[in-house]
Amino acid sequence: MEAGKVIFIDDEEHVRRSRRQTLELAKYEVTTFSKAEDALHMLNDQWPGILVSDIKMPGLSGLELLERVVNVDRDLPVILITGHGDVPMAVKAMQMGAYNFIEKPCPTDQLLDIVHRAMEKRQLVMENRELRKEVASNRQKETKMLGRCEAIDRLNHIISHVAESDADVLILGETGTGKEMVAKNLHELSPRRNHPFVPINCGALPPTLIESELFGHEAGAFTNADKHRVGKFEFAHKGTIFLDEIESMPLQMQVRLLRVLQERVVERLGSNRLIPVDVRVIAATKVDLKAASARKEFREDLYYRLNVVHLQLPPLRERLEDIPLLFQHFVNQASKRYNYETTPVPRAFMQNLLSRKWEGNVRELKNESERFVLGLSTSPVGALREDPMDSQPKNGKKMTLSGIVQVFEKTTIEQELNRQNGDIKHTYTALGIPRQTLYDKMKKYSLKRSQFIRKTI
Repeated sequence: MEAGKVIFIDDEEHVRRSRRQTLELAKYEVTTFSKAEDALHMLNDQWPGILVSDIKMPGLSGLELLERVVNVDRDLPVILITGHGDVPMAVKAMQMGAYNFIEKPCPTDQLLDIVHRAMEKRQLVMENRELRKEVASNRQKETKMLGRCEAIDRLNHIISHVAESDADVLILGETGTGKEMVAKNLHELSPRRNHPFVPINCGALPPTLIESELFGHEAGAFTNADKHRVGKFEFAHKGTIFLDEIESMPLQMQVRLLRVLQERVVERLGSNRLIPVDVRVIAATKVDLKAASARKEFREDLYYRLNVVHLQLPPLRERLEDIPLLFQHFVNQASKRYNYETTPVPRAFMQNLLSRKWEGNVRELKNESERFVLGLSTSPVGALREDPMDSQPKNGKKMTLSGIVQVFEKTTIEQELNRQNGDIKHTYTALGIPRQTLYDKMKKYSLKRSQFIRKTI
């Protein structure tokens, strides 16, 4: 078994030949060079081995080579060898980042011992780097919104770009579309990930308590305030605060929130002291706040202050192609949680899922997956048996899940266009999708409006 890779540099051929033999007998893979310049092309932060070099050489010296290596990768061990007992040079080499410094003639046992320890260090460094990459990769996967549709791809792209910033974010989406999940994703991908993520449902807080909950209070600030209390903003210091259902916040509280967003300070009830807070604010709503501000139901200045980055979450009915992927994911999760064997989802059952309106969006779909795993689902497994998706293709091969979804989607659009006599507006309204989405789907499936206009005599 190979013990590791070693680059050995010395301008004397007999030294190179002797040390190569010594290291190869110890199971190292050795590459030798007579000049330091020739070794530079092999050195990068991904190279898994170590470097052993003479100091006094024509051209690039060992110390100059060390300087180059440190700029490439500080954690790449460099062992320097010299025939001159120069203590100041040894001190300088170690200060520059050399792993070790030894004199010629170096006993074989001493050389192998130093090389062995340097190799162990290098291997540990490389293993730790791989682990960090894996953790970062897993975190990236876990914090992505699941789905293949264009809207979700675009959403994940925006999240990955804005997460590292401290910009405040406004998330708009219907109930159950995953607004809190997006907020958590932004937090987990940000430098604030090791500090608190504090979610608050503004609609669930009584108007009499919301000020104390958000900003805290001092002892005696009001009846029954026996001791001081830290508010949510103060608790979220250096982290992220998530204000869900922001549209439910009373107008008088919106004034105080605006001040916190502008000045990043809070003032507890019953106190005159301003407390600095370092928080990122993510707000979520299911209503159009701009329209609400026009109706004087929401402060316009607060809307514009919150709306630095705007994220729109699509409802499930506009991403039907994601239902099979999402449902199987939720089924896998539920099966693991309940310690059940994962059950394959029957084709007719999946077909029934694709035909539903999903007013509760992804949350409703997740609940359905729980019922499915527990055998409590109310969806008829044998529904719509005559649908084209239940038939086998002419080549006898089984249709993929993606193919099933596309057949169902195309059939649904065709049926609605036919029902609406080719009327585009009535069709996209009945299907509950935007006009452009309908046009995109029609183009995808080569559907023309003229095909569905019934001629009258």
